Amino acid sequence: MATNTNEATTVLIAGHWLGAWAWDEVLEHLTTRGCRALPVTLPGLDEADSERASRTLDDQVAAIERVMAAAADGEPVVVVAHSGANGPVSLVLDRHPELVRRVVWVDSGPATPGMAFAPDTPEDLDELPLPPFETLGAQASLEGLSAEALARFRSRAVPQPGPVLRQPVELTDEARLQVPATLVCCSIPSAQGRELADAGHPMFAEVAKLENVEFVDLPTGHWPMWSRPRDLAEIIAAAGASPVIAS
Repeated sequence: MATNTNEATTVLIAGHWLGAWAWDEVLEHLTTRGCRALPVTLPGLDEADSERASRTLDDQVAAIERVMAAAADGEPVVVVAHSGANGPVSLVLDRHPELVRRVVWVDSGPATPGMAFAPDTPEDLDELPLPPFETLGAQASLEGLSAEALARFRSRAVPQPGPVLRQPVELTDEARLQVPATLVCCSIPSAQGRELADAGHPMFAEVAKLENVEFVDLPTGHWPMWSRPRDLAEIIAAAGASPVIAS
């Protein structure tokens, strides 16, 4: 049995309305540390894509698969999933658990099988624009975001495709639960997250099933890549350098 401590390539995937640009500050800190990280813009979140409103979870999964295949020449990678990126990343873990060395959930967690992110989204809604911050702040904490960060968020946000919001996440391979996981707890502290998982809360049900999970508290709002980019980069770098036991 051997222990491999080589740092893995890291794939960064932001949540709703966001593209690769959302990781700019985190990427700068990771690069300074010598980490190889690849931020991803998922299908449907590229403002230049004229058909973005029709993109699906399956399209997003396929894009992540392509990045993973090219990232490290077939070697397992670390996947960082922020917020609503949990849908496509959960599907990637289900379909290719052997290709993920560790998953880092940033104020997020694994999706519950069969659930859609927003199942009540009307069928005739093509895309969901970023709501007013007063509305958004009632749903997810904006703590720590400067006026500049909020302005950048507003100016660069791309509407979320309706099909991605409506599509259920169908999971079948429980090997996904064996992939080592790090939960970065920002707007909800780890103690509360553990309690919700133990109580069987639908949003945390899969967390209770994870076989190898660590909780890391990073107290801030729901977008730590802007409010605490250096600290988030340190957590991600540590996850990339974590040892893997090979038989």
